[in-house]
Amino acid sequence: MPSTVVHLAVAALLATALLGREFRPRTVAVVLLAVALVDADAFVGLYLPGAHRSLFHTLLLPLVLGVALLVDTRLRERSALRERWGSGAVRVAWVVAAAVLFAGIFPDLFTNGVNAFYPLHDRFYTVDGRLALSNQRGLVQSFVQGPPETVHTTENLHYRTGVDPSPGAESATVERVFPVVNGGWQLMLVIVGAVTLGVRLWETRGTRGTRAETADGRR
Repeated sequence: MPSTVVHLAVAALLATALLGREFRPRTVAVVLLAVALVDADAFVGLYLPGAHRSLFHTLLLPLVLGVALLVDTRLRERSALRERWGSGAVRVAWVVAAAVLFAGIFPDLFTNGVNAFYPLHDRFYTVDGRLALSNQRGLVQSFVQGPPETVHTTENLHYRTGVDPSPGAESATVERVFPVVNGGWQLMLVIVGAVTLGVRLWETRGTRGTRAETADGRR
């Protein structure tokens, strides 16, 4: 399964690509923190069985965030977000919502599953398969298949983590494994995300102060 480090690598790429003029260390940190909090339902799972990959991994979370932003920034006469944090905060908020979906939830959904519509519908879904073109069989895909033999819910599925290795009480000698990367493609993604974010931060150092001076000169 993708570790939090892998999730943050995807979030770093999204922040670098989407923040635009709002790109700076503080706004990047907000995006990364939001994505890291998605994985925090692993801690909730210690007290609420089945919460991991359900409570904060539901697709309803970015949907609610998106609707709230739409109402506040487009439908209301006065935006609370703009009045409190300025117009740039709107872009940052939309990037956060996108990062929660694409960096926080999607890496798990497209590997070994999330409870996609929790709590409205208690069932874990996984988008996994292969797509190929064959000169004999034509288009070959295994993403869309028949119903699975076993339906996984919060009652019968537990994701092993370093925080909560197994359901129920654990012995004092239980091994707790906190994954960093699982496989070469994850290591590649972490390297690409770290390098891309690092280069972008290096390129924009001091830009904020220059913009502020320019804005003051125009007044």
